[in-house]
Amino acid sequence: MRYILSAFTGLAVALAVPAAPAVAQAPAAITVGMQVTDVSGAPVGTVQAIQGDNILVKTDKHEAVLPKVSFTPAEGKLLFGMTQAQLNTEIEKGLAAADAAIVAGATVKDPGGATVGTVEAVAADAVTIALPSGKKVQVAKSSVRGNPDGSVAIGLSAEQIEAQLGASRAAAPGGK
Repeated sequence: MRYILSAFTGLAVALAVPAAPAVAQAPAAITVGMQVTDVSGAPVGTVQAIQGDNILVKTDKHEAVLPKVSFTPAEGKLLFGMTQAQLNTEIEKGLAAADAAIVAGATVKDPGGATVGTVEAVAADAVTIALPSGKKVQVAKSSVRGNPDGSVAIGLSAEQIEAQLGASRAAAPGGK
């Protein structure tokens, strides 16, 4: 699962990066595959993708979406204000906090923020969601993410989940 650093952590990361020289220079191109290093030159990770104003960086353990402003291009690499260990630690803290938000009673929201349902039960690898229609659906725990506000995010709307439930019931023997 990809991790997106929170605005607070992102700000801390941005402030930890060395300032770019005051001399006007053409911005260096950031490319997929580019190495990310800390200010001492030690490896932090590799650029996996460029997503608008963000960069997907792969460390030795995690992938994280970080704002471009958190990096300083230098000599064909990107300088970053944290070591690999520090970045991994911040990602792990965020993942633990997000995982802690996945609890019974939490509101489940779709990508647009609309309510999909409520978490009814949480198992080691699955989450049961009660939909407004009264139906229940069990999804892989890896398909949901806890949010800082205590809600849980899923990548589908309630209508999409209901449609998938209807399609799977129709395909089942006996059509029910």
